[in-house]
Amino acid sequence: MTDVINTREVVLDLLMEILENNRHSHLVLRQALEKYQYLDKKDRAFITRLTEGTIENLIQIDYIINAFSKIKVGKMKPVIRNLLRMGVYQIKFMDHIPDSAACNEAVKLAKKRKFDGLKGFVNGILRNVSRNLETIPYPQKEKNLAEYFSVMYSMPEWIVTKWLADYDTVTVENLLKAFLEDADTTVRCNLLRASKEEIIESLKSQNIEVIEDSNLNYVLHIRGYDFLSRVEAFSKGWIQVQDTASCLVGEFANVKPGDYVIDVCSAPGGKALHIAEKLCGLGHVEARDLTAAKVSMISENAARLGITNISIKIQDALVLEPKSIHKADLLVADLPCSGLGVIGRKPDIKYHMTKKQAEELAVLQQRILSTVYQYVKPGGLLIYSTCTIHSPENIENVRWFIKNYPFRMVPIENKSGFYAASMEEGWIQLLPGTHQADGFFLAVMRRQI
Repeated sequence: MTDVINTREVVLDLLMEILENNRHSHLVLRQALEKYQYLDKKDRAFITRLTEGTIENLIQIDYIINAFSKIKVGKMKPVIRNLLRMGVYQIKFMDHIPDSAACNEAVKLAKKRKFDGLKGFVNGILRNVSRNLETIPYPQKEKNLAEYFSVMYSMPEWIVTKWLADYDTVTVENLLKAFLEDADTTVRCNLLRASKEEIIESLKSQNIEVIEDSNLNYVLHIRGYDFLSRVEAFSKGWIQVQDTASCLVGEFANVKPGDYVIDVCSAPGGKALHIAEKLCGLGHVEARDLTAAKVSMISENAARLGITNISIKIQDALVLEPKSIHKADLLVADLPCSGLGVIGRKPDIKYHMTKKQAEELAVLQQRILSTVYQYVKPGGLLIYSTCTIHSPENIENVRWFIKNYPFRMVPIENKSGFYAASMEEGWIQLLPGTHQADGFFLAVMRRQI
């Protein structure tokens, strides 16, 4: 590792930003990797692993620290608790890092950050953890399943309790395991620009590992690249970062030439651009979002991909636009949600989201649906989707909607490798650990009058 930059100190700063200042982990980490792009690839990989790993396993790490400290994690100085967290992660989860290095470097950082009087405390806790790691008394699965899952898989107990009420124990445990697995980058091929074979050849020419998706033939999983902006296929607009689950919106939309499509909460635009691609220029997509920054993301992706049959505008989905009433053959309502389906990619979501916030989001979704449904023509389709696995935001909201508005669910014509009996009713819930995709919900509804 470099003598100029202390990579552990970089991680400490990132953890302070994410865990103490409540900033989004993927944004903070991306900015740091751009700042330190001159570092060796191994150093940047270490920064990424230690930052993401500490956040992903935070509940278990804090449990371990509390088992050895009279001062509980929540009462510690922020710098000290995050030094201990990253130290415990190295000891427990990074076999190639000697325990002595994890302890010594934490002590050095405590001293450097003006906590000389606490360096003995840091050293004592970490060396105690190292010596007694195999004898830590974890919660017993048989006595309290929710607590056991919460600690062992670092998931807030209120979320675990909700999932255990919705799904069987095996499904929940597979879901929790999947969220802790390393996630590849999933991309959709832009077949208007290049063939799948050309795209794979381009990726492999840059020594990028490519795995073809087993459910959608135009989706690839890639790993081993350095910066996405330096990937030729990305800069040429041949690929768009988009999970397999998200691609199902465009796949199940069944758009036809001449259709007018409105996507009311579109940023960063993956679904809208996918649908525009499927129209092959013989129809139009109107992509909307709330702020200039979000609209700018859609515009940048559209320009890079070379998609022209799309217009992009700032529009609050809660405010009715009279000119759009009965205009859409298809309305895409991929609405703000708790995000509990993408924890594997954005692990800090599980700590920021609360039960109350999730309940408030379900109400917000109802408010948006009560407004935007008016844009759908009689006989037109509305696709409702979220990137969560929280039932009040998903099937419960759909059932509320069709009870109160002139829509009915329609069977989903399966054009993918995914199958669920619920597709015959008109909806599907994807679950990591069960399906090869992010957690995602989708329902297809047709307007009657």
